[in-house]
Amino acid sequence: MSVLTLMAFASGAFAAPIAADEWKAYRDKFLDPSGRIVDTANNNISHSEGQGYGLLLAYLANSRSDFDTIWAFTKMEMLLRDDGLAAWRWDPEATPHVTDANNATDGDLLIAYAAALAGRDWQRPDLTTAATAMAASLAKNSLETVGGSVVLKPGNSGFGAGDRRDGPVVNPSYWVFEALPVMASLDPKGQWAQLTDGGNRVIATSMQIGKSRLPPDWVSLKSKPAAADGFPAEFGYNAIRIPLYLIRAGSRDRALLESFQKGMADEQGRLRLVDIMTGATRQTLDDPGYRSIPALIACVLDKTPLADDIKTFSPTDYYPSTLHLLSLAFARRRHPECL
Repeated sequence: MSVLTLMAFASGAFAAPIAADEWKAYRDKFLDPSGRIVDTANNNISHSEGQGYGLLLAYLANSRSDFDTIWAFTKMEMLLRDDGLAAWRWDPEATPHVTDANNATDGDLLIAYAAALAGRDWQRPDLTTAATAMAASLAKNSLETVGGSVVLKPGNSGFGAGDRRDGPVVNPSYWVFEALPVMASLDPKGQWAQLTDGGNRVIATSMQIGKSRLPPDWVSLKSKPAAADGFPAEFGYNAIRIPLYLIRAGSRDRALLESFQKGMADEQGRLRLVDIMTGATRQTLDDPGYRSIPALIACVLDKTPLADDIKTFSPTDYYPSTLHLLSLAFARRRHPECL
C-alpha cells in the first residue's frame, strides 16, 4: 500500500487526485444510471472487478453520490452469495442477469478496499461494516497454502488443488497489494501479511517460466510454477496491471520493475502482449491507458515525464481508461515531477 493511501486511511485526510471533469468523463461513458459499470469491450456486461474499480475511482474523485449509486447496485445485484462475496458476472441481456455466481477475488478485494476507504474517510460505518465482513470471508474462504506460501484463489470454486489436475491455479494480477494492509486492519486474524509475501513469491517465480521473463496471466502451482492448462501462455490483459499494483502499493524494486518495463513495452512505449515461452509479441496496444503503465514505471524509477496524451485523460474503453486514471491518480499524489 502506498504511504499516502495508508495515511489517508489511517487519518481520514484526503485530497481527490482525480479531477471532477475526468471523473465526469469516465462516469458518463461507463456508469449506467442503474449503478453498474459497463465493460464496453466485453458485450457491455458488468462484473465485480468493474464495480470495485468504479467504487475506488469514485472515492478517489470524492464523488459520494456516484459512489452510493455504484454501491447500491453492487449490493442489490452482485453481493448475493452465501459467503458475502460478489457474483462476478452480470449480463444485461440474460435472465437472470447473474450468469456466473462464482466470485472473482480481485473484484472482491477492490470492492472491500473501496468500501473501507470510503467508510473511514466519509465516516460511514455501514461501509466499514460491509468491508469488514468481506475481508473476513476472503480470509476464510479464498486463501490456500501451497508449499508454505499463502496464495489467493481467483475464485472460491474451480481453482484449488482439488478442483483441477494442474491445481491450484492462480492469477498473479489478482493480488491488489495496496488493499491487503487495509484488509489486515479490518480482519487482524486473517493471513494478510502472508498473502502479500505469497503474492510477491508467485510473481517472482512465474517470471522464470519462459524466455520473456514476464509472468503469464494464469499460473499452475501444482509443482513448480508453469503456465496453467487451458489458458494462453501469455503475458496478457490481466498481467499488464501487475506492475501498476506493485507501484501503487509502494514497491520501488528497480530490478523487478525494470524487468516489467523492458519486457512489456516496445521502443515507442506501446504495450506488448507477449508469448511468455518465446518472448514474441502477440499484440501491441497503443491506447494511452495501456501505455500509462510502463510510463509510470519510468516515472517512478527515473522521474521520466509522462507523455502529453498520458498526462491528460480522455476515455476510450472501460479497461484502459480505468488503468489510466489509477496511474494518473498515483502520479499526482507521489510523483508530480512527472506531470
